[in-house]
Amino acid sequence: MKRLVSAFLAGAMALSLAACGGAASTSTAASASASGSAAASQTAESDLDYIKGNGKMVIGYTVYEPMNYTDADGNFTGFDTELATAVCEKLGVEPEFVEINWDTKVVELDAKSIDCIWNGLTLTDDIKENTATTKPYAKNAQVVVVKEGTDYTSTADLVGKTVVAEAGSAGEAAIEGDENLSQADYISKSVQTDCLMEVAAGTADAAVLDLTLANAMIGEGTDYADLKIVDELNAEEYGVAFRKGSDAAAAVDEAFDELKADGTMQALADKYDLALAD
Repeated sequence: MKRLVSAFLAGAMALSLAACGGAASTSTAASASASGSAAASQTAESDLDYIKGNGKMVIGYTVYEPMNYTDADGNFTGFDTELATAVCEKLGVEPEFVEINWDTKVVELDAKSIDCIWNGLTLTDDIKENTATTKPYAKNAQVVVVKEGTDYTSTADLVGKTVVAEAGSAGEAAIEGDENLSQADYISKSVQTDCLMEVAAGTADAAVLDLTLANAMIGEGTDYADLKIVDELNAEEYGVAFRKGSDAAAAVDEAFDELKADGTMQALADKYDLALAD
């Protein structure tokens, strides 16, 4: 009887050891698989490699004079258009400009519908947190635009009035962050040029938009000769945004350095009446 019990115990111990050995083998295999996946991830192509592999940089923009727009002769041009083309030449790829919805720009970026947002993009904390950005390349500000003859001393005059800005823009953020403008009847538009149309038509009392666009599109000799800038709310800087973690932003920074050194960027700034970032 003792022999039978001993035999049974020996068999049970053998099975137990075998089971432990199996579990250890499974754990080791899982660990090896995880290590292999991590190694594969580390060796995966970079975002810059992805762009170069496609032979093009897909650039998201909205119609925004003087950054990206179609001139009177039907040519697609602008400061950002020309600068992006020069940068792409240095990177050995072709620029492909795709018009986007500005309010969903980061969503399109993450979905790889576009490779970057390059369209007078203000470097806000939110943009810096959710994308990989270049260093600033141009200066800008948000301004209040009204019709000639409008009485205006400060944003307090717009409390309860209708104010427009582009959805998802720095202008919208300026309205939300201003004690008086936040009490206005705010209406968002899809592009900044629509904001000017609303003020010109009298369906909005004021628009908050980029100084660069306002300088290019309102005043004597423009389609909006009866509009004027009455206030500057805050200073800001423009940059280019790539997917979060992208190494393409650093490559564009290097191209910026070269284009500054050879005078190309300054010549473009002079051409489009812009101020380069320091």
